[in-house]
Amino acid sequence: MKKYFAITILTLLAVFQVNAQSRGIKIGYIDMEYILQNVPDYSEAKSQLEEKAQKWKQEIEAKKVEIAKLKDALKTERALLTKELIDEREEEIKFQEDELLAFQQKKFGPDGDLITQKAVLIKPIQDQVFTAVQDIAEAKKFDFVFDKSSDLTMLFAAKRYDISEQVIRVLNRAEKREQMSKKDVKKQLEKEALDDAVSDNPEFEARKKALEDKKKAREELVAQKKADQERIKAEREAARAAKKNGTVPASDKSGDKTVTDPATPKDNNKTASDTTAVRDLKAEKAAARAKAIEDRKKALEDKKQKALEAREAAKKAKEEKNKTKTE
Repeated sequence: MKKYFAITILTLLAVFQVNAQSRGIKIGYIDMEYILQNVPDYSEAKSQLEEKAQKWKQEIEAKKVEIAKLKDALKTERALLTKELIDEREEEIKFQEDELLAFQQKKFGPDGDLITQKAVLIKPIQDQVFTAVQDIAEAKKFDFVFDKSSDLTMLFAAKRYDISEQVIRVLNRAEKREQMSKKDVKKQLEKEALDDAVSDNPEFEARKKALEDKKKAREELVAQKKADQERIKAEREAARAAKKNGTVPASDKSGDKTVTDPATPKDNNKTASDTTAVRDLKAEKAAARAKAIEDRKKALEDKKQKALEAREAAKKAKEEKNKTKTE
C-alpha cells in the first residue's frame, strides 16, 4: 500500500512538474520530527513521558529479579519438596510471569500507555503545526506541502523547499504573543513582518546586516570615548590628591605613566587629543612638584636627625671627659 501511494505521489509530482511552466505550481515540505524536537512544550512533555517509561522499566526489571529468585529457590529445594508443593511453586511462578507479560503489554505494547500518551502529547502540537502550515501555504501561495517524516518516500528534497524553520518560527511567535500585552503584541507583529521580509529577500538581509554593523561600530566608538573621559578624570583626581597630600601617585613611583603622548593621539579628532595631552602634562607637572616637595621634606628630616645625633655624641663625650678628670 505504501509503495503504491509513493508511486502515485511521484507520478503526480511528475505531472505537476510538466505543468509547472504554464501554471507556476509551488511545492514545499516539512519535517515533522525536526519541528517537534524544536518545540519547547513538546520537549518538556516528552521528557516527563520518558521519566514515566524509565520508571515502568525499573518495575519490570524488579519483577524479573523476583521471578528469578523464585525459580532458583525451587531448583534448590525441589528434592526436599512434595509433588504438591512443587506444583504450587511452579503455578505461582507462572502466575507472576503472566502478570509481568501483561504489565509489559499494558505499558509498552502497540496499544499501551506509552504509545497512547505519546499520541495525546503530539496531537495538540500537530494541530498547531497543521494550522501554521496552512497559514504559510496561503501566504506564500504553496500548492502542496508534504511531510518528509511520514510514510511518503521522498527520494530527493531540495533544502530551499523546506519550510520547517518557518513553521517553528510561527509556533514560537504564537507562544510569545500569549504572554504579551496588546501594545507589545503590536510591536512583535511589526518585528515579525520585518523578519519575514528579511528571510524572503537576501538583499534586504544584507542591508540590514550592514546597518547593524554600523550601529555596532558607533556604539564601540562612544564606549571608547567614554572610557577615555573616565581615564582622564581619574588621572586628574589622582594628581589633585597627590598635590594635596604631598605624595607621589603609585603610578609615578613604579614608572608606569598613564599620560597619553600628544604625538600619537588615539583618534582622528586633533583638538580633543591636544586637550587631553595638555591635561595629562599638567597632571605630570603637578606630580613632579609634589615629589620635589616630598624630597625636600625628607632632606630636612635627615639633616635634623644628623644634628641631634651629633649633639648627643658631643654631650656624651663631654660627660666621659669630666668623669675621667674626677677619677
